[in-house]
Amino acid sequence: MEEQKQRYYFNIESGEVLDTPADQEGHFFTLIATGEEIKDLREYLEVNYKADWATYGNSHLHPFKDPDREHAEYDMALKEIYAMVYRLGDAESKNHVRNMGILSEEELIK
Repeated sequence: MEEQKQRYYFNIESGEVLDTPADQEGHFFTLIATGEEIKDLREYLEVNYKADWATYGNSHLHPFKDPDREHAEYDMALKEIYAMVYRLGDAESKNHVRNMGILSEEELIK
């Protein structure tokens, strides 16, 4: 039996994924997703978090390394997160991600 989708509220800055609307400050995307899709989103958030810390650490330990290569994993994870927000989001979330201009048409529909 196929898992039923439900509404989630996602804040990309904090990485919070809530199943009830947030009373907190910040922009929350509304997602319509299965639990498995939210699990996938959380995995990308974890990759993004680890890459962010690795970039931070490397910038202090090895300040002259290639910065483009250092940020590649972080950038990839962030793009995947926004692509998921676009795929799973309500109309407002989709419109917000599209207007950001950080994803190509191919990345939006994959």
